[in-house]
Amino acid sequence: MTISLYDATIPTMIQMLDAAQRWIEKAKASDLADEEIASACLAKDMAPFARQIHWLNTHSIGAIEAVRKGEMNPDLDDPATELEQMRLNLGAAENKLRAVSVGEVESFVGQEVRFVSKDSGLDLPFTAENFLLSFSQPNLFFHATTAYAILRHKGINVGKTDFLGRIRITRAK
Repeated sequence: MTISLYDATIPTMIQMLDAAQRWIEKAKASDLADEEIASACLAKDMAPFARQIHWLNTHSIGAIEAVRKGEMNPDLDDPATELEQMRLNLGAAENKLRAVSVGEVESFVGQEVRFVSKDSGLDLPFTAENFLLSFSQPNLFFHATTAYAILRHKGINVGKTDFLGRIRITRAK
């Protein structure tokens, strides 16, 4: 069986965005203030929860948009700091991913995509498939894991099944 680029990326991106929306729902139900959660981080040199969530969008629909234009730049936009807005942003990204067609993603194969950071002097060339699978997908998981761990650290009742979200099982016949 062969697996398509679409199958290797889009469903997993959707799964993680959906899971993160559910973590945020649990965070909203806690007695912690939005600002306390948004500004929480695991170490002084790590980005806070709000930015981790923001970068989930960057490395999902933002990665698809980068492939479309052939370039991604560091996303330094200010993140949402209200939990509900974070959840809505993730939902919007999920909806945009659901609208991406299999044919479009398959047409990306072999295209050039560059990650360019003028401030750092970086200009990294990729094929679209290597960009999505070796750069954006690992970043998506890194930021998802970090956001999840911050919530755990803050005492939010999330567990492994919350992290995994809606896994794609085969239904019994």
